[in-house]
Amino acid sequence: MAAVKPSLGRVLPGSSILFLCDMQEKFRHIAYFPEIVSVAARMLKVARLLGVPAVLTEQYPAGLGPTVPELGAEGLRPVAKTCFSMVPVVLQELDTRPQLRSVLLCGIETQACILDPVVNRGPSCLIGASSSHPSSPVPHPRPPFLSVPPEHHLGPPGPWATGPCGGGRLLFSQVDRLVALARMRQSGAFLSTSEGLILQLVGDAAHPQFKEIQKVIKEPAPDSGLLSLFQGQNPLFR
Repeated sequence: MAAVKPSLGRVLPGSSILFLCDMQEKFRHIAYFPEIVSVAARMLKVARLLGVPAVLTEQYPAGLGPTVPELGAEGLRPVAKTCFSMVPVVLQELDTRPQLRSVLLCGIETQACILDPVVNRGPSCLIGASSSHPSSPVPHPRPPFLSVPPEHHLGPPGPWATGPCGGGRLLFSQVDRLVALARMRQSGAFLSTSEGLILQLVGDAAHPQFKEIQKVIKEPAPDSGLLSLFQGQNPLFR
């Protein structure tokens, strides 16, 4: 049987990593913030059950505060950053995992820390969630981006900025969020739902962790206002 092409967006636990980007106290005003965190938390639970590594960043924590407790990220060491991308500060972690082929991207904000690393894939940009300008080149192939759910990650919060894969401040609009999602898709990111990714990762109802994962997906993921963006004849998603 021919090998599955990476462009098909296949994800496997052994070659995936979960990025948790900047879900901090001072961002609570972002539209759909509780929903964004809720979806990220369910992804983290499943990642732990399946042995998928996770990295957590905080944008200027001295001013924006720590990661919110409801994410359930106890045990993860947050990496502080000031740049908009996770990539520069997690390169060392990525370099120890040459098998990585997929990034499951969760966090905020869609038009900034989620978008930039997807569209900016120069030799010094690997995977992450925002504008990145690391100085050292990436020593191994850049894995494809997987933006976890439009229900959670990418998207603009209406006078907000990006909802679920990126929430947004009230200074931004749903337009920022929508255009960012479209740009990511055009750049090769796969938009998915958290449940779709979870079931893809577990792969089989006979998996030893399936019953525990069922408990996670038993409750539907919260709506973050993105459904309407994908309905009708939206020219950005044709």
